[in-house]
Amino acid sequence: MTGPTRAHRIVIAGGGASGLELATKLGRKYSRSGEVAVTLVDRGRTHIWKPLLHAVAAGSLRRSQHELNYLAQARWRGFTFALGEVAGLDRKAKALKLGAVVDEDGRQIMPARDISYDTLVLAIGSVTNDFGTPGAAEYAIPLETQQQAARFNRRLVNACLGANSQQTPLRPGQLSVAIIGAGATGTELAAELHRTVRAVLAYGMDRIDPARDVRIILIEAAERILPALPARISDATHKLLTELGVDVRTRARVAEVSATGVRLADGTEIPAELVVWAAGVKAQEVLAHMDGLETNRINQLVVEPTLQVTRDPDIFAMGDCAACPRPGFDAPVPPRAQAAHQMADHMLGQIARRLRGEPLKPFVYHDFGSLVSLGHYSTVGNLMGFVVGRGVMVEGMFARLMYDSLYKMHEAALHGGGVVAWRSLVSLLGRGPTPSVKLH
Repeated sequence: MTGPTRAHRIVIAGGGASGLELATKLGRKYSRSGEVAVTLVDRGRTHIWKPLLHAVAAGSLRRSQHELNYLAQARWRGFTFALGEVAGLDRKAKALKLGAVVDEDGRQIMPARDISYDTLVLAIGSVTNDFGTPGAAEYAIPLETQQQAARFNRRLVNACLGANSQQTPLRPGQLSVAIIGAGATGTELAAELHRTVRAVLAYGMDRIDPARDVRIILIEAAERILPALPARISDATHKLLTELGVDVRTRARVAEVSATGVRLADGTEIPAELVVWAAGVKAQEVLAHMDGLETNRINQLVVEPTLQVTRDPDIFAMGDCAACPRPGFDAPVPPRAQAAHQMADHMLGQIARRLRGEPLKPFVYHDFGSLVSLGHYSTVGNLMGFVVGRGVMVEGMFARLMYDSLYKMHEAALHGGGVVAWRSLVSLLGRGPTPSVKLH
């Protein structure tokens, strides 16, 4: 007589867009049957959609309205949440290693521990790649996490408060923000800051003249901003930013970041109170030490078209930490939110096939284009395959609606379409007399 069959243990490391969506969908599908036991691991306690971090940094978006608590989501959607940071892997024992969890005062909350798995999905995202630039790690603020975005916003508001209260003239760069990297994050942040800094100053800081005292400098090493997008989108965005007064500098390579600003390779000094690094990404260093799993030069896990890592069929990777081949292209699937969303959907099917003992299917990435939000000023982008297989440029209200729909798709994957519609209506009707920007 045999005992009850043990549930298949699925461990998902990383609560970003792809990891959280997959855990939620698996919980919905299998929690009642008991066929699968899903555990989501993350070093943070709450989730926020990463493309929103530039708005958190600028102060135009309140974290509390968009954060999702992992423990609550796990309780509601039928999976388990484990707090902890990935520290290693024991493939023979089929165990993911987590480091000890400590609080802000250094007191241990949980000891280091192992979590056993039958199927492991690694989705721990990416971190900023400063390419070893001197001073970048010490003085530039990346926008990888909610905490970093909130830190930047606090420093920005404090800089305005300090400048408004001092009796002496402002020093060079005292209210300047240098943004290194003019990809989507850097470009969107530049546009948001143009509005939000002026909104902050409007709350009684009348000793500061925005046109005279505030500078936003967007620095890009390539020949144009938004180098990964079509040139016409880059040109349109460059024109709008210039009209706003943003100092856009292309073909400008940063040689050093210091406490007082940025030095370019040609020797130009750019004084700045705040420096944001948004110039590149790489996978986390821990992936290079995961019990022999294959990685590329930026620490991404090399995966097969099925999203399985090359050296272990029981381990999958998705999202920014995976180097997934893309037939017909020299580069792998790009690290974008739409790719993470598509991979989560694909992994749901892969796990179902794996449980049934069926062959796995290759992941096929569909590029639906790229959209860049320039805050209240405009939204621009291109939709791929929108007209007879060709891309078409979009801007204005239609582009904004498309941009917002990407976030709504993510929310719907986590909460369901009906909940998202209700929350949107409540948010619209419940707007009160609150500041348009975060002031603390």
